[in-house]
Amino acid sequence: MSESTFMGVPREKIDWSPRIEFDKCNYCMECVEFCPHNVFELRENEEQKFVIKNPNNCVVFCRACSKTCGLDIIDFPNKGETTKYIKKIRKELEENE
Repeated sequence: MSESTFMGVPREKIDWSPRIEFDKCNYCMECVEFCPHNVFELRENEEQKFVIKNPNNCVVFCRACSKTCGLDIIDFPNKGETTKYIKKIRKELEENE
């Protein structure tokens, strides 16, 4: 994992990772091969060839793996809503210090 916090918020509190429409995936593995953060895990001899095993390894606001997908089936949470949530959590953490 790159960092344990993002903008002062523990990474595990931030919902940011790829959402893949596996029913439309052709399993080209471009996204898996591209990601250097071990977000994905390959599966041998299974219908679903890979899974999002380490979502907290995904760098917050990175969407690079989705740009490798020719089918455009990788999505991420809304950036604006995620930013608001991070600011809210950071404020709560500061108030509790």
